[in-house]
Amino acid sequence: MTSSDMEYLTIALPKGKLFSISAQLLAKIGYTAENLHEKSRKLVITNEEKKIKFIITKTADVPTYVEYGAADIGIIGKDVLMEEEKDVYELLDLKFGKCHLMMAVPKDAKRAKLTDYMHTRVATKFPKTAEHFFNSKGMQMEFIKLNGSIELGPIVGLSESIVDIVETGTTLKENNLEEIAYIADATARLIANRVSFKMKFNRINQMVEDLRQILESGEAK
Repeated sequence: MTSSDMEYLTIALPKGKLFSISAQLLAKIGYTAENLHEKSRKLVITNEEKKIKFIITKTADVPTYVEYGAADIGIIGKDVLMEEEKDVYELLDLKFGKCHLMMAVPKDAKRAKLTDYMHTRVATKFPKTAEHFFNSKGMQMEFIKLNGSIELGPIVGLSESIVDIVETGTTLKENNLEEIAYIADATARLIANRVSFKMKFNRINQMVEDLRQILESGEAK
């Protein structure tokens, strides 16, 4: 970590549904930068006065930037954090972006119990998380990694079930799928690089405390 790196606090923000809420929350504690928006063509957006740098990146890449120290801290969903299994500190549950990981199957092909799906195929964006879950149930499964429209897997016969995140359940209903197993809750989390947390402890710790106060006061809504 160079002396220049030490001057700045670099924050990785995910593109997509978490971006605007993350940026608004950080702004409440003074972490802003001119033209900080998801569609920015600039890859790094800097606030020279406050010595802050923002990196806007693909959601799944946030933990990687933080693990390797390209970003000191980041905001990411717990679902991604669980799947990526990166060596980072999880500092704070930010309480927004709430959803949960679950297993769902076609309603018209529902089996009597969970273990009846043993040795079947699971379509998912989260193969590691799904494997941990099924291993805990003593179930061997075949995992098919997909990057979008997970619900399509059972519809076209690619898989017997899916493991995915769900918020309202509307998409499941529209595709005649039914949730049959809960896996884990997921909300946005503040994470930190292990070295940065030690080297920039005072600044990062103050940021965590400021965010905690905002969350506890209800001002984050």
